[in-house]
Amino acid sequence: MPSHTPLQLLGSLSASEFLRDYWQKKPLLIRGAFPNFESPLDPDELAGLACEEGVEARLVEEKGPDGPWQVSHGPFDEATFARLPERNWTLLVQAVDHYVPEVAALLEEFTFLPRWRLDDIMISYAPPGGSVGPHVDQYDVFLLQASGQRRWQLGGKVPDDAPILQGIDLRILERFEVEGDQDWGLEPGDMLYLPPAWAHHGISQSDDCMTISVGFRAPSADEAITSFADYVGEGLPPSLRFADAGMASPDDPGELDDAALERMRTLILDTLDDPDQLAQWFGRVMTQPKYVDQLVPNDIPTDVEALVTELQAGAELERTLGSRFAYCPLGDGQATLFVDGDGIDCSLELARTLASRSPIGAELLAYPNATELLARLLDRGSLSWPLHDDEELDDENTP
Repeated sequence: MPSHTPLQLLGSLSASEFLRDYWQKKPLLIRGAFPNFESPLDPDELAGLACEEGVEARLVEEKGPDGPWQVSHGPFDEATFARLPERNWTLLVQAVDHYVPEVAALLEEFTFLPRWRLDDIMISYAPPGGSVGPHVDQYDVFLLQASGQRRWQLGGKVPDDAPILQGIDLRILERFEVEGDQDWGLEPGDMLYLPPAWAHHGISQSDDCMTISVGFRAPSADEAITSFADYVGEGLPPSLRFADAGMASPDDPGELDDAALERMRTLILDTLDDPDQLAQWFGRVMTQPKYVDQLVPNDIPTDVEALVTELQAGAELERTLGSRFAYCPLGDGQATLFVDGDGIDCSLELARTLASRSPIGAELLAYPNATELLARLLDRGSLSWPLHDDEELDDENTP
């Protein structure tokens, strides 16, 4: 799959122009964002993934046997797909980049955005008329047409309390009107960017409509406040409490007066206002795996000497599909490397290399404690050895 510069990927825009004028502000239609694009997998392969245990998949039927806008959750089987009508249903498979390297490679086209902001790649398939209804997402998304044709209609930004249809397992807007001329048909390689809270409705126009959705994670204020408070609270001593030494005798002992409220406010804000703690928490939160059971730890701890021997012989480690890496500089050439929700202090250059897409080979052994760090990441499943062709064949033949 050819690589694209942000200038090509974003049409005539540079990355800085896109971020200034469109990111989280307004939609952007990019014709030919991926020229001559070929889908990295076909509908049968997507359906196969949806039949696997542990893969998050949904089937949306506009006119389901049990009612309108019926939603079923995988894993599915061949009988499920055999009973489906010729129109008006959609299969959605989440986190396809965790399972298909060719899909994961698409993420490298979006390096004009922070890698830790990426969530996952969802892929949908639909026959003619397939849709999930007009709705709103609370995250940024790039919608890349992989095959077939899809019609996208946009309805503008809507408030949080916009009415939705009741009694179904989808947040379909009760009212949807196309805004202006924002009604487009997308062909393979065309891409549509949508900021959060923008109403949209996508309808399949062909038999082989596949759409790749590159989504970006953004914790809600509710999630962030609760999570950060819990993180900070775990490290606070029990002696740090509300205090009111020197207070004046109250006029009314039943009143929560302004002075008491200000003392409580000061305790909370002073406790939470810690930039170093915030960085450590944020790095862990933004690299947490999408699924808790995603990482598969090694049953046997890595033999450090064997690891060094393999790397020095020319072998390279791979970042596990779906694993998340980021780093935060600490000063004096040190950094915290964040990997799959954990924080590990190491040299800045080592952290920068591991959080990039650079090869992980023998040259990293020159950094202090690199061998132990690589072994630790291997043992927890964030790194792995590449499979050889014969190993892949064995896996395919394993019952």
